[in-house]
Amino acid sequence: MTLLLLAGGVTLAQEPEIDAFTGFPKTGDWELVRANCIACHSTKLITQQRGTAAQWLAMIRWMQKKQNLWQFDPVTEEKIITYLADNYPPSDAQRRAALSPDMLPPNPY
Repeated sequence: MTLLLLAGGVTLAQEPEIDAFTGFPKTGDWELVRANCIACHSTKLITQQRGTAAQWLAMIRWMQKKQNLWQFDPVTEEKIITYLADNYPPSDAQRRAALSPDMLPPNPY
């Protein structure tokens, strides 16, 4: 639980309810994320990822290019990215960012 200090005293901010099936916090457009993201993979794959809005967008673009993910209308895409970036932002405890291609050895294949 989060404490908020207000002029009149201390108020406890409620943590969002967690959906029992997905593990998603029930905030914002969580149902839109559930409807579009778990069609292809487990919720665990989503909840263990972290990223900024730009990183989540890059993941979506990769899935669209390489994994045949359908195109979203711009409003839906923005809502999904906002939910993911707000609820699964970068963390200090995550893996380092991937190396850029120019820092990798030549691919022998």
